[in-house]
Amino acid sequence: MNKNSDLPAHVVEDQSAVFAFLADPATHGLENEIKRIDTHGAVVFLAGDDVYKLKRAVKFPFMDYSTLALRKTACEREIAVNKEAAPDIYLGIVAITRDGDELTLGGDSEPIEWAVHMRRFDETKTLDLVAEKEGLPQELLKSLVKEILAAHQRAPRRDTGPAIASLASYLEQNSEAYAENPGLYPQDRAAALTEASKMALAALTPLLQARGEAGFVRRCHGDLHLRNIVLIADKPTIFDAVEFDEAIATGDVLYDLAFLLMDLWERGLHREANIVMNRYLWGSDASEIDGLAALPLFLSIRATIRSKVIAAALPHLDGEEKTAKAAEARRYFAAAEAFLQPVRQRLVAIGGLSGSGKTTLAARIAPQFGRAPGAVHLRSDIERKRLAGVGETERLPDSAYASDFTARVFDTLWHKAERALKAGASVIVDAVHATPEERRQVEIVARENGADFVGLWLEAPIETLIDRVRHRSNDASDATAEIVRRQTGYKIGEIAWPHITVTGSVDDSVARALKTLGFSSDR
Repeated sequence: MNKNSDLPAHVVEDQSAVFAFLADPATHGLENEIKRIDTHGAVVFLAGDDVYKLKRAVKFPFMDYSTLALRKTACEREIAVNKEAAPDIYLGIVAITRDGDELTLGGDSEPIEWAVHMRRFDETKTLDLVAEKEGLPQELLKSLVKEILAAHQRAPRRDTGPAIASLASYLEQNSEAYAENPGLYPQDRAAALTEASKMALAALTPLLQARGEAGFVRRCHGDLHLRNIVLIADKPTIFDAVEFDEAIATGDVLYDLAFLLMDLWERGLHREANIVMNRYLWGSDASEIDGLAALPLFLSIRATIRSKVIAAALPHLDGEEKTAKAAEARRYFAAAEAFLQPVRQRLVAIGGLSGSGKTTLAARIAPQFGRAPGAVHLRSDIERKRLAGVGETERLPDSAYASDFTARVFDTLWHKAERALKAGASVIVDAVHATPEERRQVEIVARENGADFVGLWLEAPIETLIDRVRHRSNDASDATAEIVRRQTGYKIGEIAWPHITVTGSVDDSVARALKTLGFSSDR
């Protein structure tokens, strides 16, 4: 319980003197005003080229900074867990000391507080702000996913049991947060969400245990959303990993990724969320697909945590800002409910000769159906490169396009489609689908896994197809004008799938496809 009734809820010590000291330009030998940023667990001071981040003296069920020793340890851990991913940002920790009545930054006296010392970056380049002002282009997302995959690969493996126990504890903590804020969370809906989440976790426990044994449980970032990613020299840099609790930072790699997916989705960046999910899957082992069964619960928990954290900061706010943040907390709570709602599965196959725009169309419609963040996009060009053991844009020899190798590619597509459907996801299979057997088999995969099936056949004049492949760059497809000409001689047979002429704009093609599929385009 708070010893000082004048302090906000969960705050156990008055740090106002230290805050005032760091907010004073004279402390840093500056004349310009120091910018202060407040969160529920920290206060950050931007001072010229330097940043000093103090841990608030707070005690939450999910965060304990109630003593100086705990705050120092948290500062040390913040450096340790962020240094490898963001070496240009994290410099070390520094003491705030008292000499008589004077406070000193980095003095030799007994420390009264500790701060993380960071090199300041352009705070307008965090990806939440970049997304608002400029959008997030595919090349940036591609680079970001590579950074995330690399971080997950080097992250140390952890035991499965504690990670599952942590998920259960989050549900209990969320329930407590709902009860503390009855004006923010309707109690009947809160109880229903808690119950649905517990039932989902119980059903998923065997899968999560198996994934842990296979190495998917690791010491990850723990707070991987857009505000914790910044562009430095145009490269996405991940920072501000969770340092205050190893349990919170430890979990399934898809649970770590889910925070970013949830953040993108709730900002209305559905296409971007779908790209991130699919690029993560393209860069992972096929067994990662099985984990998609847990993604709705992971997204829901991430949304409730975001809501809970916003609610925890409300006592530090007032006026319009407080009203806006309360509305944001309610929105994330509603999102948590929506993520757990069942969605009918669909398998959409997109076929057509090279240059017909299969991949472009698939990427545009993938966010429009299935569970958030949309359909799993399986692409023959990507699978061919993976089977050949080369990079996405590395050109393959003709032997990689022989009939036996192509058969392996389609076997892989069907196998992955089946795994995704079994995990509850919807799927797009993007390939030429030149033979009746290829088209028949993809329909069988849908039927045997209880999914609705629709096939689309894209077509355009050969001059259009050739022009498109000639203007491709930095793409997984190896198609050339000669390959397009060769494809026109294929014995494709009768195509029963709806035909879509794709000679107009991409938006026109997308609209026709969605109308044909009967999908809503409002997501």
